Amino acid sequence: MRTTKGAAIGFIFITLTIDVIGWGLIIPVMPELLVELKHVPLNETSKYGGYLVSAFAAMQFLFAPLMGNLSDRFGRRPIILLSLLGFCVDYIILALAHNYELLFAGRILAGITGASFTAASAYIADISDDENRAKNFGLIGAAFGLGFVLGPALGGLLAELGLRAPFYAAAILCFLNFLYGYFILPESLQQENRRPFEWKKANPVGSLMFLRNYPTIAGLVIAFFCIYLAAHAVQSNWNYFTMYVFNWTEKQVGFSLAIVGVLVGAVQGGLIRFVNPRLGDEKSAYTGLLLYAIGLALFAFATESWMMYLFLVPYCLGGIAGPALQSIITKHVPKNEQGLLQGSLTSLMSLTSIFGPLIMTRLFYYATLQDSRIHFPGAPFLLGAALMLISIFLSWRALSKERKA
Repeated sequence: MRTTKGAAIGFIFITLTIDVIGWGLIIPVMPELLVELKHVPLNETSKYGGYLVSAFAAMQFLFAPLMGNLSDRFGRRPIILLSLLGFCVDYIILALAHNYELLFAGRILAGITGASFTAASAYIADISDDENRAKNFGLIGAAFGLGFVLGPALGGLLAELGLRAPFYAAAILCFLNFLYGYFILPESLQQENRRPFEWKKANPVGSLMFLRNYPTIAGLVIAFFCIYLAAHAVQSNWNYFTMYVFNWTEKQVGFSLAIVGVLVGAVQGGLIRFVNPRLGDEKSAYTGLLLYAIGLALFAFATESWMMYLFLVPYCLGGIAGPALQSIITKHVPKNEQGLLQGSLTSLMSLTSIFGPLIMTRLFYYATLQDSRIHFPGAPFLLGAALMLISIFLSWRALSKERKA
């Protein structure tokens, strides 16, 4: 199907938005579901939730390079569709699970097939140029934001029908998303830009070794790693922290995450279009990382529910950093290796999602034990703030060296 680049961006935006809605639906109910299945206190469920996220991420780490390479060989469209079907089956398993082991199995399946964001990032790289690359990558964040406006809010409301209701809703949405992609989504990778499949590049080690071909971006890649590791202070702990510290309900968790979605969508879908052209990629990255650090530090010391909502503003404004940093990195890689690059970056993100939830949820668990030396539930947020500051330094050093060279 022939279409304009603008229309193609619209297709991928809607596909990712529906995908994220399905993911967001289940977040508010996961803590109480784990309490039900494991028969443990709420703060202890955080470590079991961390194991689920880490299992998903471990499979992503192992299989994302394979999916990225397959998308370079056969195109982005079939990989996106396969991913959507995998998520659909996963949500059905979660809805029917009567023990923790089945939840774990469902997350493993989703991790194996869950390459939608890898293929989508490569899709956007295919149809972007230097002038609009950061803006287009910002739409991934906007889709994430919009999905989080609708997903958690609907999940919190559906939880009143039962803890399993959001999982069934997520499965239905993923299947509708698959149908939409099958009939509407065009292929972005032209035949002349495809390359032969190589097994040595289709494994996580080979994928990461690929980054050694571009030593000028090594510091930026490490900064990228630190950013996503720090983000798990929020991603892996928000529902557990707010339920434990402020006694929030599923509906309140869903509402708060909907606000996150509104702010992220406004920043990455709107504000970045004005800020990035004026500041440039480098200054946008520094400014965003500093705002991330400030927001995380404020979360750590929040004592009232309203503070969590207020402190979301600087944290979400930090969203201008990611697309800017990703734009800088992609400029160093040719078009026929963008899928490989995005697979490598997804592998790095998956590494942070393997270790990030384990680190952040265990830190939260130990910081909330009754016999803990220091009872400080905000400890994961403080660690996240420190990692963001490290990312600023690493990015500055890498770009400074490149200018001198």
